[in-house]
Amino acid sequence: MCVKKKDINGIILKRLLLLTVFLTLSLLATDAHYVGDKNCASCHQVAYKQWKGSHHDLAMQIADEDTVRGDFNKAEFVSKAGIISTFFKKGKQFMVRTDGPDGNLHDYEISYTFGVYPLQQYMVKFPKGKIQVLDIAWDSRSQEDGGQNWYHLHPHESIKSDDVLHWTGPNLNWNFMCADCHSTNLKKNYDPKTKTFSTTYDVIDVSCESCHGPASKHLEWANSGKKGENGFDFHLKASSYEHKTRQGDLEHKEVQMCAKCHSRRAALDDEYTPGDDFFDHYENVTLSEALYFPDGKIKDEVYVYNSFKQSKMYEAGVTCSDCHNPHSLKRKAVGEKVCYQCHTPQKYTASSHHKHQIGSKGSDCITCHMPSRVYMGVDERNDHSFRLPRPDLSVNSDIPNACNNCHKEKDALWATEEMQKWYGTVPVGKQNFSHSLEALRKNDKQSQQFLYEVLMSDAPDIVKATTIGYLGNYPSQQSYTTVVQMLGNKDVEIRLNALRTFENFPVQYRIAKTFKMLEDERKIVRMEAAQQLSGLPQGDLDIQRRSLLNKVIQEYKETLIFNADRPESLNALAQLYILQGESVKAEEAYVEALRVQPMFLPSYINYAYYFQSIGDEKRAYELLQRGLNKVPDSAALHHATGLWHVRQKEQEKALQSLNKAADLDTSNARYQYVYAVALSRKDTVGAIKVLEASLAKHTGDMQTLYALLYYHKTLENLQDIKYYQNRIEALENYKPQF
Repeated sequence: MCVKKKDINGIILKRLLLLTVFLTLSLLATDAHYVGDKNCASCHQVAYKQWKGSHHDLAMQIADEDTVRGDFNKAEFVSKAGIISTFFKKGKQFMVRTDGPDGNLHDYEISYTFGVYPLQQYMVKFPKGKIQVLDIAWDSRSQEDGGQNWYHLHPHESIKSDDVLHWTGPNLNWNFMCADCHSTNLKKNYDPKTKTFSTTYDVIDVSCESCHGPASKHLEWANSGKKGENGFDFHLKASSYEHKTRQGDLEHKEVQMCAKCHSRRAALDDEYTPGDDFFDHYENVTLSEALYFPDGKIKDEVYVYNSFKQSKMYEAGVTCSDCHNPHSLKRKAVGEKVCYQCHTPQKYTASSHHKHQIGSKGSDCITCHMPSRVYMGVDERNDHSFRLPRPDLSVNSDIPNACNNCHKEKDALWATEEMQKWYGTVPVGKQNFSHSLEALRKNDKQSQQFLYEVLMSDAPDIVKATTIGYLGNYPSQQSYTTVVQMLGNKDVEIRLNALRTFENFPVQYRIAKTFKMLEDERKIVRMEAAQQLSGLPQGDLDIQRRSLLNKVIQEYKETLIFNADRPESLNALAQLYILQGESVKAEEAYVEALRVQPMFLPSYINYAYYFQSIGDEKRAYELLQRGLNKVPDSAALHHATGLWHVRQKEQEKALQSLNKAADLDTSNARYQYVYAVALSRKDTVGAIKVLEASLAKHTGDMQTLYALLYYHKTLENLQDIKYYQNRIEALENYKPQF
């Protein structure tokens, strides 16, 4: 048979295609996939029965007669803004008539329920795949406990359609804010080009595979009758506390697995699989002032992870499943009896320990060592840092304490004195960093001393990670050396925050070491290094270093694009494009950020600075005014406007705007300093008064001290000159005691 050359080529091509398909299918076959909880039930009947009806099982459900707890019998709710919302039924559909994104009343169908107790929320489908969560929730508690009614999640706010907290806005968007933690194998699938969500999940709720991982290989193993490895890459074994402390890694992975949802974090992607390292997929918060009290107790809604990481239990290897049944989510014993798994009841239930009547609330382990705080109006949650009661920290501060949670008619000083009578002193405990963190937040004159005391102590790593973030306020050879040391720390969050602090030092001293962080084992650290190096000219780099830099920058860019439904990511993306010389894409990102959230202040300010950088002062000013029309009481926008007037040499207008910013945010030392500098042109004495008032709140602020020294020199106030010289020298010459 005669075969032509073109026929031979065709045969070869077909065979290559078949081989490619075969190899692809073989590769796919090696990857486990999700199979759903019903495939688990037949073999794991006890665990499945415990999980069925748990809060994980009921995390999200289709709205119907069996799942909806709220009153939809034409019930009305009036918000603080005066909006009358009506909950009713239309056939089998559950409906709400409430204000939409245009501010007018519309009828919306409830598609899904969220949670079940102590509250239940409801979700509405919108065009382009968006699903929004209503900010009016149903209180599922009993009438005796104050429940069985509709209530607003922000009862003290008058929220209208243009507010950042309105239910139709990005902050109550299910696709981004909620879905990843309420469903199994969630894929957000946001398309920045079409501005459309195609969000998917394998199971609507938090099912077996959310924790154990995709189970297809496990099913194959179970059906094969083979022994040995069970088909899961990640093993969660029922094991004792002693076993976990010896093994070293299991507890780390288990707690991180829970942290995926039980933490205040931002997602870098949606590729997490149980057993992965948390920091390859999420950015965790630190103990910031907005979220935590200075002693590390919960303040805002932060969930559990950072609290638990402050505890002795975490360091000893205790895990979430030591106290909670991972399937039913209930405690493994009733009330404080769960503590008796490790703590001797005869010792800790005795009045000699707790100094209260046995059986009273004050004798309860949980009440004293896990004080609670209410979130979402009705949801009481316990602090998981397991700390000693410290009423002494509440004296002259807003820090809550377990003693006065019960003894509300007394003050913290009374509680402190009572503890001193009982024990001879107030027990300190492990979490003894409150004064340090408070000083750092205020930029106190003792901040450096406190900072190094924390870093050299046995404080929890999350505290050290928070503290290292303040080191950039005190640039010196000592602080530079300290940051460099912290870049090599085994704890990923310490490395990350050291790297962020590193950016405060001159670029020539940090380039080489920042480059090394591009190869860090954790994605979140690499992202930070890429952000810092993204504007670096690459002409002098060799091929290998240039390739590494571009690879990680691309990884960083993909993370930002993944979150392109959020204004903060779009703002960061715009800044990245500017550094890479892609001005058209930068403008598109800024415009999109303000479309997504018209109240997002950083985009107004950064976009205006971009216009100024290219000499378009007119558009810069117009943008700032547009922002002020949206948020007239924004100190940041008034400050930026004042600086714009300074550049235009419009001194009186600049002074007015800078004064407004300083008045709106009296706690911001930078705003006070800039306003004082502007004021000094015509009123040096007035400028000194502004700076002295600011220094009283920020006793270690070097910029304020230098300004005061300068203005007193101009007035030849010799006594004040000497005073401020001494204060500056004391701070500049500080040497930590190691």
